[in-house]
Amino acid sequence: MINMDKILDEAIERDASDIHLVCDNKPLLRIARDLVEIEEMDILTPEDMSQMYDYLVMGNLDKDEVFNKTRKLDTSYEYKGFRLRVNISLSDDIPLCTLRIIKNDLPSYESLGVPDIVRRMTYQPQGLILVTGKTNSGKSTTLNALVNYINENQNKKILTLENPVEYKHHSKKSLIVQKEIGQGRDSLTFSDGVKNSLREDCDILVIGEIRDKVTMEAAIEMAESGHLVIGTLHTKSCAETIDRMINFYEVRDQASIKYLLSALLKLVVSQRLLKGTDGKLVLVPEVMVVDNVVAGVIRKEKISVSEIEDAIQSGSDKGSIGLINSIAKVFVEDKISLEQAKSQIEEKNLETLNRTIMQLRIKK
Repeated sequence: MINMDKILDEAIERDASDIHLVCDNKPLLRIARDLVEIEEMDILTPEDMSQMYDYLVMGNLDKDEVFNKTRKLDTSYEYKGFRLRVNISLSDDIPLCTLRIIKNDLPSYESLGVPDIVRRMTYQPQGLILVTGKTNSGKSTTLNALVNYINENQNKKILTLENPVEYKHHSKKSLIVQKEIGQGRDSLTFSDGVKNSLREDCDILVIGEIRDKVTMEAAIEMAESGHLVIGTLHTKSCAETIDRMINFYEVRDQASIKYLLSALLKLVVSQRLLKGTDGKLVLVPEVMVVDNVVAGVIRKEKISVSEIEDAIQSGSDKGSIGLINSIAKVFVEDKISLEQAKSQIEEKNLETLNRTIMQLRIKK
């Protein structure tokens, strides 16, 4: 019989970020990027996985209906004051589960290592700010740290749309309304939530994930109407983010959307989390402030990745930070190894990386 309480206690005690429960394997914890077995526990059986499902769904008929209809379920769970983001899916018709442990104490914005320009951009009266990166790159943590900073320092109404709600915010200087997306929850879809937010008199809209054209269109409409919209996208660089947003649209519509984006997009921060030399995770950000140069590149008929990267480099006085500069900086600070630094960039850019490292060492 699976002992979920024991698994959760072990994960919390060992400061794991994720728990993986997969049939025919022992429970696994992700600790500082490594997968570690809970050795004293037995290999999970199909019966264990059914019990795991019952434990996490707790007889909720709406959640059970979603899972049976879509063969997957995204939800949240609370355990001893900790919130967990839960994903249940199927493999060989047997449930499997990934749980993300949400820390009780949201780290301060300053402690994350996110460049200060991102915080300063939240004072924009309107526009679009995007936090991007691959899975497990810390997007949600950065997003919530920004929300917390605004909450403590600005007098705004903040509306968040999340699936599921991870950090529970409490109104301080701002008024915060958090909505969970999904069947039987506060709003059926992200796009529905965005459209309704136009009637809710919010100043800042936070979208947990922009994953389709409908949500993107609603977010752009919200920004056009005089609101600040902060959202996340699963992309690995600032250039890929621009490409993804444009490719949501048909070719015949892309010229007009480029002009809209060049006017409304204020900043993109693309994050990577690397395991540091001390075993802790190190944030490596790429930041693109959308100035006149970047806006001009976005409006071009054909967008070149190298042009966007050059525009980011030329905008360093505005707060933009190139990926190579970020990687070189954390290497010079002895936070990552040279092998790690090289693994994050294409071979054609190795010479630029070496040159940047030399320049930073001279300044140091």
